[in-house]
Formats: sequence, C-alpha cells, structure tokens
Amino acid sequence: MSEEIEHIETLIIGSGPAGYSAAIYAARADLHPVVIQGLQPGGQLTTTTEVDNYPGYPNGVDGTKMMEDFKAQAERFETDTRWGMVTKVDFSKRPFKVEIDEKTNVIAETIIIATGASAKWLGIEDEKRLNGYGVSACATCDGFFYKGMDVVVVGAGDTAAEEATYLAKLCNKVTMLVRRDEMRASKAMQKRVFNTPNLEVLFNNDTKSINGEPGEIGVESVTSINNKTGEETITPAKGFFVAIGHTPNTSLFKGQLDMDENGYLIIEAGTSKTKIPGVFAAGDVADHVYRQAVTSAGTGCMAALDAERFLAAQE
Repeated sequence: MSEEIEHIETLIIGSGPAGYSAAIYAARADLHPVVIQGLQPGGQLTTTTEVDNYPGYPNGVDGTKMMEDFKAQAERFETDTRWGMVTKVDFSKRPFKVEIDEKTNVIAETIIIATGASAKWLGIEDEKRLNGYGVSACATCDGFFYKGMDVVVVGAGDTAAEEATYLAKLCNKVTMLVRRDEMRASKAMQKRVFNTPNLEVLFNNDTKSINGEPGEIGVESVTSINNKTGEETITPAKGFFVAIGHTPNTSLFKGQLDMDENGYLIIEAGTSKTKIPGVFAAGDVADHVYRQAVTSAGTGCMAALDAERFLAAQE
C-alpha cells in the first residue's frame, strides 16, 4: 500500500526575506504555507554581520538575528518551516509535484519561488576568512560602514562601475582592480568612473591576497599583482568589495520557467507571476537590479497576495 502524498496549499521554496515575508502574508490569509528552508536557511543575510538599512531596526541588527526574527514572525502565524532542500519540481500540471531531499514527494496548489541569488566570489581563501570583517559583495548594503575610509572594488562590468562610483561618494578613496586592460562596463558607466576624482583604476591587476585579521582589525590592505609585469601593489583599504556578479539559484527550474540570459526568472511586470499559473517568484531570484532585503520582502508580500488571489479565483 503506497503512502499518501502530502497536499500543500502554498509551498514556499527559500527562507530569506522574500520567503519569510511571503510566509507571513500567506499564513495570515489562511493559505497554510510550508517553507522549505534550503541549503542556507535565512538566505544571504545570514552571512552579513550587520544590517543597518532595514526599516524597524534603528540601531542596526545582525543579519542572522534579523532572519531569526522573520522566521519567528512567520511561525507565529503557524507557518510550517522545514529543514530540507527541494531537489525536483514538476510544473506540467497542477497541483504541482515537488521532491524534497531526493526522497519525499509532496504536491502543492501554489508555489512561491524565493531561492535568491548567490554572489560570485574570486575563490581565494581570504574572502572566506574576512567575510563580514571588511569583505563584502554588496556596496549598497555595507558601504556606509566605510564612510571616509579607503576601499577596493574588484570587477570590470556595469555592476562594479556602479558600486565603485557609489562608494566614491562615501569613501575617501576607491581603487578598482580590473583583470584585463579594459573594462567591460558600458561607455556611459566608464565615463562616470574616469570622471570620479577619488576613484583609481588599476588595469591588468589580479587580487593576490586580502590582508588583515577577523575581528576588530578586519581588512587592512589588499595585495594585487600585475598579470603583465608581475609587479605587486599593496593598496591600503578597510573594505574589499567583490562586484563580479551574482548567480540566481534557478537551475532547478530550467526547461520549465522562462529565464533571461543570466538565469533570472522572468515574471509578468508589476506582479510575481511566472508563465505558469500558480507559480510565483519573489526576491533576488527574479531581481538583478536592486537585490536588497527590503525589496525582497516587498516582492514576497506580492507573491503571497498573488497566490491568495489565484486560489480564490479557482473556487
């Protein structure tokens, strides 16, 4: 006799600001949401030591603590939060079939995808060692902490140029490390970079090491090496920002949902709706522009409201 498969009204894949905000709204609408937390419960914010720009925390808050607050609020309204990872989805018909941890199958009337995006890193050991102690992948999140200081930005595209010019407004000096002899950024963004007086670009430079110690000292300098001449440069800096892009966590949905050339889910403008009725997307998984906790939370709210209205229309 086969085991009866669990039937879920609203399944939320991911547990960052988008996922938990969706859960809060869905639970209050009696959609009985189930959150599958994924590989990194709490999302990218759990790797951030201090969040200073989220409304409601006037003195700032530790990223992990903030996500614990999100989770507690969702569970207060009886959200079912579960450890695990979604390993397979079938969107060919509704209710949708979902596999968890390669062993458990459930079916869901609606699904909210909030799997987020992962920052691309250089892959050097110092990034891990000093992450949260001067190493960051988000200038708009953490730039304020380096007001009046010297910082280094790694990258050559529009994102790097935008983050470098943003930091130049706050910091004493910004040094960009570009691996090639030219930038990939648009001409307009390059013009902004080269017209910013406290921003210096070091071409043909690879990062060799980030120097400093975890704790109060943090990052002190960055050693780069010219890949043409072999010459090393030590740049004093308190912040090291990696701006080489993000990878949306969407591989699970390839072939079933529409994505742009970089893998971000495509949604109907002004909504959270994907091309499949009953499947919604929220947060960084569908946003390559803003990528902020507060915007993710907002789209999580939208996804829950869209799911509620979708289910109401089916009755």
